[in-house]
Amino acid sequence: MNVKIQSVKFDADQKLVDFIQLKLSKIGRFADNILSADVTLKIDKDDEVGNKVAIVKLNVAGGELVADRRSKSFEESVDLCIDAIKKQIEKFKEKRK
Repeated sequence: MNVKIQSVKFDADQKLVDFIQLKLSKIGRFADNILSADVTLKIDKDDEVGNKVAIVKLNVAGGELVADRRSKSFEESVDLCIDAIKKQIEKFKEKRK
């Protein structure tokens, strides 16, 4: 799977990039028709809920799955996005049956 990681207005460290790639490689077990993944990381001004925003877009055969979450850390935001994407994959599979 081709993974593209973009960080807006900051440089993501290698540890964070490795974490994201590991998480996305594991999601390949849930769906075999994933073409590519785009991850956008940005820091928002609103610090009440959390200012670390992650947006994950999966391009799958027949559509696109998108999840965006915010929290206090990028790792937690990515984890929440992955959980949301897993639910979307299940619904996507049900529709295709």
